[in-house]
Amino acid sequence: MSANNWFKRLSHPNLEPVSIEGVDQTLSIKYYVLFAQVSGEPAICLSETYLAESLGFLSKYTLELPIYLLDQESFDRLYNRYLEIRTDTELSRLGGTDDPMAEVAEEEEGFSLAEFLRNKADLLSSEESAPIIRFVNALFYQAIKKGASDIHIEPHEHKGEVRFRIDGALVRYVDLDLRIINLVVSRIKVISNLDIAEKRKTQDGRTQVNIARRTLDIRVSILPTYYGERVVMRILMESESIPHLQELGFDHELIGELAGLLEHSHGIVLVTGPTGSGKSTTLHSFLQQVASPQKNVITVEDPVEYKADNINQVQAKADVGLGFAAALRSILRQDPDVIMIGEIRDGETAAIAIQSALTGHLVFSTLHTNTATGAITRLVDMGVERFLVSSSLLGVLAQRLVRKLCDHCKIEDELAETYEEIYGFTRGTKIYKAVGCPACSHTGYKGRRAIGELFIPDDEMVTLFKETIEEHSIRDLAVRKGMRTLQSQLAKLVADGTTSMDEAIRIGIKG
Repeated sequence: MSANNWFKRLSHPNLEPVSIEGVDQTLSIKYYVLFAQVSGEPAICLSETYLAESLGFLSKYTLELPIYLLDQESFDRLYNRYLEIRTDTELSRLGGTDDPMAEVAEEEEGFSLAEFLRNKADLLSSEESAPIIRFVNALFYQAIKKGASDIHIEPHEHKGEVRFRIDGALVRYVDLDLRIINLVVSRIKVISNLDIAEKRKTQDGRTQVNIARRTLDIRVSILPTYYGERVVMRILMESESIPHLQELGFDHELIGELAGLLEHSHGIVLVTGPTGSGKSTTLHSFLQQVASPQKNVITVEDPVEYKADNINQVQAKADVGLGFAAALRSILRQDPDVIMIGEIRDGETAAIAIQSALTGHLVFSTLHTNTATGAITRLVDMGVERFLVSSSLLGVLAQRLVRKLCDHCKIEDELAETYEEIYGFTRGTKIYKAVGCPACSHTGYKGRRAIGELFIPDDEMVTLFKETIEEHSIRDLAVRKGMRTLQSQLAKLVADGTTSMDEAIRIGIKG
């Protein structure tokens, strides 16, 4: 008999977990038996996917509760809510005055922890976790929950500190005893396959963890400092997390122009900006836009930050002679249609990239310049001939990520009049500044917005390249042709209350 005939079906987006007296919640989660309020009454919620395990667990109890069969999306949402509550509880327990980690002896953090790594089960569902393991697991979970891109673990003279990088800024998360910091670092070394005994040298590693039904790829860097080892963990995204072109946060006009560039079959498109401005995310979004079963897409990256199933990714390794230039030469023998180079760092890589663009390949790469027009001067400084640049360059996108003010706590900035003349604001324009509240982790900002200036050379600009590569002249012509600068977009975001003047100055409104 089908499960359809046994239980009522239910699709509900916002079910809240409830505790049922006499039922071990840890075991119920393990066997996918969830309890929630349905129409004001407690009920049992199951998924057809795990029905056999769930019914086996329920057979040990006599529960007079209605049973509902949830659709997979509703079940997953409720399941993750259970894991979130349980993890928050564990973390608050670990951070309390009766901290169970205070009693953890150093010898308990041994090589046996490697067995935990080999277990493929969801980290949050493990029943055997020691306190230090639970803490590290909870750290990963909280970082994901708060939208952090990096986790910093830092030893100081009298204590250690954990900080998350959220929306591009570091936010203090928790202070820890130095001995606990050492245990946490040892745990991270184990799951990253690094040498636990080595405390004098830098170490780099990677690890994968399964948490809340998500696979996280973590890049780990360990640096010895005066007070102990400092750890930075970069949380890398999977292919399903790569945003589509329309989701990058640029305005519609810019997205339309970018989409037009990606329709070319050959040429080079560059993305510029400082570290942390979202260049890699944009490049991978480009790749997802152009990738298809009919195209051979190959990348060379250092490191591979996004894992994608539909493209071929090469990890550059300069220490074994596989730098960007060497890898690029090999890639060209692999019959590629689209090539992505993580970064153009030297003249040799630049020359090969430009030649690839001229010989029928669509090439994407990044460059470290502050403006879009500055890419021309940079390429020529690297030794690329001007006529090669003008013949191959499709466009340059200079981008920044601007933090958005928290709507819950932003207040009007009394200094608005001071900026009116300097930045061209209309008289009486209201601008706002950051304050900080629990909703934004007391930073005053919540979320980020991408802005970009897109430089697309036309015939007149190509003619100008023959006369000069001086950036000021190129930029003046591009602006006259309608290029919207980063500075004008920043001023607009300040004027409409999206961000603050402090953030605009940090990004570089005066450019």
